[in-house]
Amino acid sequence: MSKTPRMFPRNPMVNRKQQTQSDVTIKGASHSHWQDPYHLLLTLNWFWFFVAIAVFYLIINTVFALLYLAGGDCLENARPGSFADAFFFSVQTMASIGYGVMHPSTKYADIVVTIEALVGLMALAMSTGLMFARFALPTAKVLFSNVAVITPYNGVPTLMFRAANKRRNRILEAQVRVSLLRDEVTQEGEFMRRFYDLQLVRSQTPSFSLTWTIMHHIDENSPLYGATLESLIAVNSELVVTLTGLDETVSQTIHARHSYIESEILWNQRFVHIFSRNRHGGWLINYNHFHDVEGIGI
Repeated sequence: MSKTPRMFPRNPMVNRKQQTQSDVTIKGASHSHWQDPYHLLLTLNWFWFFVAIAVFYLIINTVFALLYLAGGDCLENARPGSFADAFFFSVQTMASIGYGVMHPSTKYADIVVTIEALVGLMALAMSTGLMFARFALPTAKVLFSNVAVITPYNGVPTLMFRAANKRRNRILEAQVRVSLLRDEVTQEGEFMRRFYDLQLVRSQTPSFSLTWTIMHHIDENSPLYGATLESLIAVNSELVVTLTGLDETVSQTIHARHSYIESEILWNQRFVHIFSRNRHGGWLINYNHFHDVEGIGI
C-alpha cells in the first residue's frame, strides 16, 4: 500500500451532496420540477415552501378579485371598481371569515363565491396535507467526519471514517454501505463510471446511539489496494456512503448519505480520541474533536 500525503486542502464550504448532483447534466430527457409539483413542494426548504404557499395564495385571491371586478358592481358595500375591496372580499370568502360588511349582491357574484368556496376548501385540504407530509417525512440526523483516513489497524492498512447519531435516541438495526466510484475504460475502449462495494469490518449494528467508526481493510481483495492519492485523482474517485436504520422514536426507516472525494482521504493520519472518563467514572464523548486527525509515525 503506497502512502502519499494529502495534497489538496479541503474546502469546508463545499456541500458534497449538492456538488455530486449539480455535476450531472442530463441531455435528451426533458424534466421540469413543475411536472412533479408534489415532489418539488416536499423537497423545498421551509423558507421557500412558505414563500410558494404565500405566492399561490396571493395569485388565487387576485384571480378571484379580478372575476368580481369583471361582474361590475356585484359586491354590496364595496367601492365600485376597487381592486382592494374585491381582493379582501376574496380573502374573507376563501377563509370563510364572513364579516358581513361586504356580500354578494348579484347572481353572478353568488356563482363566483360558490366556486371560490369550493376552491378554498380544496386549497386548504392540499396545504394541510403537504404540511403534514413534510412533518411526517422521516429524517436522519447523522454526522459524518469531514475526512476519511487510511491508517494501520492491527498491522493492516485500513480506511476509516466516523459517524455519529446527533439525536438522543437510537437507530435500530443500522446498516452502512460504502462503495468506491471511479472512472474506467474497458478493453474495447468504452468509458464507464463503476461502483465497487467495499467489505467492511462491521457493516451493521443492532443499536446506533453514539458514534461508529466504519473500517475497511485494504488488502489484496480491496479495490483500494495499491492506490495512491494521484491514482485516485486520475480516475475521479469518490467514496459513497449510505446508512439506513429504524428510528426508534417514529418507527420509520431513515436514510443518510455522505461522500468523500480524493482530497478528503488522508494517508498516515488517525482520528483523535474522543472518549474519556468523567469524574464520576462514566464515559465522556467530546464531539469538539470529532473531525480532528493527527499524524502517525511511519
